[in-house]
Amino acid sequence: MQIIPVASGKGGVGKSLLSANLAIALGQAGKKVLLIDLDLGASNLHLVIGHPNPKAGVGTFLTGESKFEDIICPTDYDNVSFIAGDSEIPGLTSLKVSQKNELIKSFNKQESKFDYLILDLGAGTHLTILDMFLLSPQGIVVTAPTVTATLNGYLFLKNVMFRMMYNTFKKGSAGYKYLESLKKDSLSLQRLYIPKLVEILEKEDPEGTALFKKRINEFHPRLVLNMIDDPKDADRAQRIRRSCQQYLDLDLDHLGVIYRDTLQDKALSSRLPVIVYKPQSIIGQAIYRIAEKIIQSETLKFDDSYDITQASDTSFEIATEEANDDFGQKMAYIEELAGTGALTAGELAETLKQQQYELTRLKNENNLLKKKLLEAATKGFKV
Repeated sequence: MQIIPVASGKGGVGKSLLSANLAIALGQAGKKVLLIDLDLGASNLHLVIGHPNPKAGVGTFLTGESKFEDIICPTDYDNVSFIAGDSEIPGLTSLKVSQKNELIKSFNKQESKFDYLILDLGAGTHLTILDMFLLSPQGIVVTAPTVTATLNGYLFLKNVMFRMMYNTFKKGSAGYKYLESLKKDSLSLQRLYIPKLVEILEKEDPEGTALFKKRINEFHPRLVLNMIDDPKDADRAQRIRRSCQQYLDLDLDHLGVIYRDTLQDKALSSRLPVIVYKPQSIIGQAIYRIAEKIIQSETLKFDDSYDITQASDTSFEIATEEANDDFGQKMAYIEELAGTGALTAGELAETLKQQQYELTRLKNENNLLKKKLLEAATKGFKV
């Protein structure tokens, strides 16, 4: 079974569109597919495939109201089964480690029943999303040619690499201690390019670094560039790939591009996937090409020692770091992309304006998180 997590780093770039239509295209090719909506808190994948409003899904499984087998529903499409999310749950990032691990174990038990397991992940770079993406070396990152989408797609992959690094170096090892020391200045950590960081870690912890380099070689995420209007937009994919090679030491496979097509909106209003509504449409043909590439590709896996369920996790500490660091991280990524030509001068100016707006928003979020931390600490002292 090939697990295909589909992520975006940013909402509104067609992640669910690709997940749903890809599942149907693979099903039409005779492959058994399980499509899962993991965008909890904003679950709408059932609307994209025209599935009735689900009474049971990931949410009822996690609360113990349903067994995993009972939330797998047949669809109107050949060979495609579906598990709905649950908008009642605040969001994927709020899952406890035990809940995340329970989901992962249930996914792995489907090995003999399905050829493909497609996970439509929530947008963003929170730890649960990163861990779900790392269930497979062959996840798909969906982005668009806009500056913010490009930036967030790159940001997502860089955070995936850091998450893999932390999961590789065991707690207490020299490599882990070095990474922990860098966290005191998280912005400097983000500005440190992966190849340079690997050089340093190789001196600190040769054994752990050798394992990390092995996993980088096993990791082959795939890129889909959606919503392009002009053939020149397709060049953005090559720029992202160059940035990933230079700054992340990561080879990003290119699955293809999808042109913007107004038929998608008509298909959605008809509660039909676009490749069912009009298979010969521009989007439909692009999806079929991507599905064919996936069918022809070899199913890859990380080494047996890589167990994502053992990944370390914390709650308030991580949330605070995210609120503090998001703006600084994005500014560092802008510098990298500008250096490789992925951003033009005009795009850079546009992005800086957007970052000023986001800085204000993130400061407000950070103040809210500090208030919650203080309240939680006060309650703890009372107990």
